[in-house]
Amino acid sequence: MFKKYIVKMEKVIKQLGCEVRGIDLKVESRPEIIHQIKKDVIEHRLLIFKDQGIISGNRHVEISKWFGELESTFYKHPKSPHPDVFRVSNDENEGCTGVGRSGWHIDGTFQPAPFAYSLYHMASVPKEGATLFVPLTELIESLDKKTYEWWNQAWMESDRRSGPIHPLIYRHPQSGKKVLCFHLGMTSNFIWNYKQPSQKVATDEECQQLFNSIYNEINQDNGKYIYEHKWEAGDFIISDNLGVGHFAHSSTQAPTSEVGLRVLHRTTVKGTIPPKK
Repeated sequence: MFKKYIVKMEKVIKQLGCEVRGIDLKVESRPEIIHQIKKDVIEHRLLIFKDQGIISGNRHVEISKWFGELESTFYKHPKSPHPDVFRVSNDENEGCTGVGRSGWHIDGTFQPAPFAYSLYHMASVPKEGATLFVPLTELIESLDKKTYEWWNQAWMESDRRSGPIHPLIYRHPQSGKKVLCFHLGMTSNFIWNYKQPSQKVATDEECQQLFNSIYNEINQDNGKYIYEHKWEAGDFIISDNLGVGHFAHSSTQAPTSEVGLRVLHRTTVKGTIPPKK
């Protein structure tokens, strides 16, 4: 559906996301427009605003605050344009390197409530260096009964010391749809049937089997649910972090001599409702 505040809004893929044109985030301030954007992010989970030019760190933070309180990253880089902006790159002199490469995930699983939204802006666009996204509700709905019941018994334990324990499958606090709280690279263990009489800590073998299962389901049928975003100058993405998993393509760390400089700015909005069954 075309929205009244947008010149053009097109689905990226059938399951996930819209590409948005005709709105300038650098100056937009109308309450009714902001309200509609917030609704659309929950509906479509990924809004890709095109042709935005360069958005300053201060403005990036202002846009992010439309959605709530920011959760400042614990990673800091001296070239970040704002203390609340996480700056990542394929050059350690320009930003934090290796980010997003440890496995499919949502952001902030180490928090009592994972981040509600993630907002991205590519400040320097390389020839390659895509970000991959996957819709979590459709992924869950594609599971056979046995696999769903297996996943639904699992709770993930963050790799941070004394970190939180979250159900792998739970309902999104706003949409009510089933989603995943997961990080294939930052999970110390799984617990079966947490806080139930049958509670049991998963063995290393069981953990690896579950990791493999999630990875394989995401990549089923040549990744039919995966959207590969190939960044263009002026792209600004607002993501429903709880509804969309993501992963940085290996080319995001290709040397600048091969692909050019990649600089991505990201903010994250604090979650307010912990995942629960």
